[in-house]
Amino acid sequence: MLRKNKLLDRIHKSPDYSLLNYHVLEGMADWVRVIDRNGIVIYANTAMKEDLGEDIVGSKCYESICNVEKCDFCITNRSMVTGEIVQKEEVINGNYYSVKSSPVRNGKGEIFAAVEVFRNVTRERKLELELINKNKKMNEDLQFAKRIQEKILPSKGRVGNLRFDYVYKPSEMLSGDMFDIYRIDDKHIGIYISDVAGNGVAASMMTMFIHQMMRVMKEETISPSKTLSNLHKRFLSLNLGAENYFTIFYAVYNKESKILKYANAGHNCIPIKFNGGDIKLLENKGFPITMLLNNMEYEEKEVRLKNRDKILFYTDGVTEARDYSGKEFGLDNIIRILKSNTNNILDTMEDEVINFSWGEHIDDLAIVLLEVLDEDLGN
Repeated sequence: MLRKNKLLDRIHKSPDYSLLNYHVLEGMADWVRVIDRNGIVIYANTAMKEDLGEDIVGSKCYESICNVEKCDFCITNRSMVTGEIVQKEEVINGNYYSVKSSPVRNGKGEIFAAVEVFRNVTRERKLELELINKNKKMNEDLQFAKRIQEKILPSKGRVGNLRFDYVYKPSEMLSGDMFDIYRIDDKHIGIYISDVAGNGVAASMMTMFIHQMMRVMKEETISPSKTLSNLHKRFLSLNLGAENYFTIFYAVYNKESKILKYANAGHNCIPIKFNGGDIKLLENKGFPITMLLNNMEYEEKEVRLKNRDKILFYTDGVTEARDYSGKEFGLDNIIRILKSNTNNILDTMEDEVINFSWGEHIDDLAIVLLEVLDEDLGN
């Protein structure tokens, strides 16, 4: 102790030390200390001594912040050697501090010490760590939801005498587009495509609702118009806001008569029946499924299909894709592709939409292709 007191007395009498004005430092809430070229703490303000003890003055710089060994990266030494203002972060007694070291010069411009300011950033760091952990958990939950959403998509291939194929690309991890094909009974097959307003988690949850309800209601009626009216009633029971709504085009195919009956609840992407150059839009009007309307009824139309007829279903991620000038891909480009008689309609359309929009994927994209085959394999 005697040796330490003599050291401090010698330091205080130094002409360099007299250049330091400590009065302003005493009033600071941040910790402040001054370290000489030997790595000895020659000053600590009141805030620092109250938290770490009076005896930190005269101790080694690393010992004063509760370290038993010299720091691997000593900002104090670097500051005094290079004249830089150097910053790093230290953990002291479980708290996080942002430490900034600045050189102190004498009247000749020579660096004889470094002053360090410790700012407690524990609250900020803990909030950052909590946010990182929450984001990690959220990403894990989103990945799980994505896998579930992908699993409920129908399998590609044969359903009765229909061949079913599709392209499905969410703009985000989760999608607001949904489609399905399923057997209703021995003669009838249901097909729909829907587009939920918005995207992300809320929209994906709505697609789960649509998927479940359509599967449940298939045993209630084979009428597309009545099915959509029933779907609207079930949606109203959710008591959601006006911003929550979706569109859906639903069709029921009779594989014996090859008649396709269909109804439309606001889906403005009109399905297209085609066979070579023969193009027909399956137009039908109807309001979206929304909380703003009650007791909705939908018009029902029908079309007779023949072997090798195809029907293209799609969402507005196709038609509303924009180029650099803001021009939309539009219905005309879809029809042009269908008339080209390409054997890879889905691949061609996907490539053209991506190239048209320069790869910018701002909306969910779903394209579904249905083809009538000669025979029913019974699967």
